[in-house]
Amino acid sequence: MQHRLLLLLGSLLFCCSLQAQEMATVNNFSLRGADGKMFSTSDFPNVKGFIVVFTCNHCPFAKLYSGRYNRLNKKYAPLGVPLIAINSMDTIEYEEESLELMQKKAKSASFSFPYLQDGTQSVGKQFGAEHTPQAFVIWRSEDVWQIKYKGSVDDNGEHPESAVPFVANAVDELLSNKAVTNPSTPSFGCRIYYRAEEK
Repeated sequence: MQHRLLLLLGSLLFCCSLQAQEMATVNNFSLRGADGKMFSTSDFPNVKGFIVVFTCNHCPFAKLYSGRYNRLNKKYAPLGVPLIAINSMDTIEYEEESLELMQKKAKSASFSFPYLQDGTQSVGKQFGAEHTPQAFVIWRSEDVWQIKYKGSVDDNGEHPESAVPFVANAVDELLSNKAVTNPSTPSFGCRIYYRAEEK
């Protein structure tokens, strides 16, 4: 009897976890880009969703992914799922994360997508972003965005040709009106420290 109760409890917790993950949402947000222009998700009424990547200038692991961001944006923006990159690093703690150096990074890496500064770190907190790089796929759901995937861009920083493309797989499934079979993976890289958070 006790064994059955434990199994039932475990099943309920698992189902609740899946439901919470499915229902996780973020609101529209506006941030200034490295190009000096304001970007707002509400200005894109016709997109299906966004690939949102939290990245930065100084992190060695994040630097490995610049080319992959461009390729993801080139493939999925025409399909209604553009990529945006957000820098939520503490600019007080890390001088190399200034808007001016973000502009240089965007130019040197030939970014084809908005590179946004989250100066107050409010957007990073809304997403629960923990590392750079960390990716999210958000999908339109009336006036909010559902988080359909969170985690690593892929599973091989040094060798993209042999990596499992977690983000691309998630977007492909969503575009085919399928549930994301792998909605969450661990993220690795440089920790995003939020102000007043103990290091």
